[in-house]
Amino acid sequence: MRIKLKEGKQKELILKAKGNSTWEKLANKLGINEKYLYYELKNEMRLLDGELYKKLCLFANENFDKFISERLDNNWGRSKGGLNSEGSTKRLPKIEFDERLAEFIGAVLGDGHVCSYKRGKKVGVYCIKIAGDLEKDKDYHINYLKKLVEEVFNLKPVEQKRPKYNERFLDIYSKEIINLFISMGIKPGNKIKNQSTIPRWIFEDKQFLRVCLRGLIDTDGSIFRMSKRDYRLIRINFTNHNITLLNDVRKAFLDLGYHPSKLINNRQFYISRQEEIKKYLKEIGFSNNKHKERLKSLVV
Repeated sequence: MRIKLKEGKQKELILKAKGNSTWEKLANKLGINEKYLYYELKNEMRLLDGELYKKLCLFANENFDKFISERLDNNWGRSKGGLNSEGSTKRLPKIEFDERLAEFIGAVLGDGHVCSYKRGKKVGVYCIKIAGDLEKDKDYHINYLKKLVEEVFNLKPVEQKRPKYNERFLDIYSKEIINLFISMGIKPGNKIKNQSTIPRWIFEDKQFLRVCLRGLIDTDGSIFRMSKRDYRLIRINFTNHNITLLNDVRKAFLDLGYHPSKLINNRQFYISRQEEIKKYLKEIGFSNNKHKERLKSLVV
């Protein structure tokens, strides 16, 4: 059984149940994932199951039955027609806030675009679009990111190619994914204007931070030789025009024990110490085959 409360009341109930406690303590008491509680349930992206609703009322010391608008069976999203059917809005599986999601977020912050707009009076288009080079990013898009999306969201991305502009795109259509990204502070529209950046929960775990950086470097990073005189010297570069993201990515490297350069022209920085290049390759690495091939050509 799923409990649907009037708009805003689910969030109110959860906040009352939390009181002066922490999100971690409340999640443990409820027996659910803290990120799932904070990002999805609190932001009313998911309905409460019956038992969870009872626990929250108990912890809040208040009965919210008067705010219940519907009681739905667990298959309501599939059995009910219209916008709740899979043909219109496919229900996502329970999202795990794990390494896979963290890496995907990194890729979206790098070369992705979060879209949300109306087409006509009734139809909304909700899409995450990840851009890349037509040929150089083909393997990364088709053999890595596509599988990652299928594993995390149980959705099949749509491949789009624009040979005239040497571009390719992976499009992931889902209103629920857009809502998830909004709840993490990554809003639809212009990333630079919105100053979208790494979500807080990723900074709380060093392994999440590593794989998020991998997604960022795979999309907006590069690897190249520092000096023509010494072919053994390699440098990793990260370039982005979003100053908030640029600072946060640099901070992430500092938190992980690296010594990135200062920001250059407010658009890029480097990892240049050779022992830290080895550290990066060992602890973070690349998922994008174009960087792997580039690395091979540099160390020959």
